[in-house]
Amino acid sequence: MAGLDDVGVREGVDLETVETVRSVGERYKYGFSSDIETEYAPKGLNEDIVRLISDKNGEPEWMLDWRLRAYRRWVQLDHQPTWAMLDLPDIDFQDQYYYARPKSMAVRPKSLEEVDPALLATYEKLGIPLKEQMILAGVEGADGAPVEGRKVAVDAVFDSVSVGTTFQAELARAGVIFCSISEAIREHPELVKKYLGSVVPYSDNFYATLNSAVFSDGSFVYVPPGVRCPMELSTYFRINAENTGQFERTLIIADKGSYVSYLEGCTAPKRDTVQLHAAVVEIVVLEDAEVKYSTVQNWFPGDEEGKGGVLNFVTKRADCREARAKVMWTQVETGSAITWKYPSCILRGNGASGEFYSIAIANNRQQADTGTKMHHLGKNTRSRIVSKGISAGFAQNTYRGLVSVHPKAAGSRNYTQCDSLLIGDRCGAHTVPYIECKNNSSRVEHEATTSKVDEDQLFYCRQRGMDAEEAVALVINGFCREVLQALPMEFAIEAQKLVAISLEGSVG
Repeated sequence: MAGLDDVGVREGVDLETVETVRSVGERYKYGFSSDIETEYAPKGLNEDIVRLISDKNGEPEWMLDWRLRAYRRWVQLDHQPTWAMLDLPDIDFQDQYYYARPKSMAVRPKSLEEVDPALLATYEKLGIPLKEQMILAGVEGADGAPVEGRKVAVDAVFDSVSVGTTFQAELARAGVIFCSISEAIREHPELVKKYLGSVVPYSDNFYATLNSAVFSDGSFVYVPPGVRCPMELSTYFRINAENTGQFERTLIIADKGSYVSYLEGCTAPKRDTVQLHAAVVEIVVLEDAEVKYSTVQNWFPGDEEGKGGVLNFVTKRADCREARAKVMWTQVETGSAITWKYPSCILRGNGASGEFYSIAIANNRQQADTGTKMHHLGKNTRSRIVSKGISAGFAQNTYRGLVSVHPKAAGSRNYTQCDSLLIGDRCGAHTVPYIECKNNSSRVEHEATTSKVDEDQLFYCRQRGMDAEEAVALVINGFCREVLQALPMEFAIEAQKLVAISLEGSVG
């Protein structure tokens, strides 16, 4: 990640962005695979596989029962839905590995000191220096002393297991629980039992049901009443094993008057075959609490001809259960062969608010059907949606949004801004908004634009000495600025570079 001193202000052309666009062969620099000996479950999915996953995670009987109910429901669903504006491939769900872990993780390490160095080296290569963070945190057994400065706690998930979580001791002193979901099931069963499936039930939809049956690891966060989490929390997901899917589960609970900012990143190797990623994120926000959830999605998008890539089918939902609860989703979607997700908010408490800021980029043969849902149930609830969709090459990019205002949600307000930008004449941008307002004291506003990159703008820039890539970088950065400014600083810098990389080759 670039240092702050290396990055110019957002006004004008970011030279580092332009140089990154020009670097041939680095369009997807995380496409390497690590040579790590891996233990697999048998191929296919049945009740025995569900029991094996539960056993590998050392889960109690109540968790296994929950998984089995989900699996039996999934079998009844028979086939995946086809209503999205996507050309979905046929997926053989019996030709997948649903559990894969490095053999060195057979005995769960007590600290990062016991983790296979090859695993840690992989995260170093990805720019996630776990070992260094433990040293900076002054964890017992690590060399060096703690230092002052901005800290980000990281939970690193490799295929089906969490490799390690940093800064746990420091967070615990503030009362914050941050660990893998498998650890939470064992160590904090009362919290998991109370909240797991309460926002996204196991019967919610085809892929959420599949996830509920086979999820392996993911992150768990609990912030106690009145606590402002002392650092940002982050989870990094890495698919490494071939012919496997990743099915992480994330559960975040912000108790009364608390605050937490959570960051999520992901990558996968370059392969000619597609890999399935079906995740679930549940967020519970109680009275006067606030959660910020930021994602930079950078799964392998497939090659220029559409071969390979990750199928990113995700269910994300936040439940603002009590008065004045607040959640903000911010996402930059640049990877995946197919993206199918709608981070949503249930605004249940009076005065609750939800915000959604999104950049969805589709280039070459990528497809995206993404957007958000805002369900206004409480009085005087507020929501804001800002979506920026960019299409290039032969890509198809769809924004699908729902704003639903309940009859009892008196005095509620929504503002939606949905902008689509086309680069070239072979791509497509589609907008499918749904608005349901069931009382006459609420107000819903929707603005939408679709445009091409203006040739006059590009000509103007070229006359000022910019080349074609510089000119497009300037236009795109301006188009995305409102969303980039909603991201935490570290993510905003990385996302700005990623946006340009994702559009490499779209000019000329």
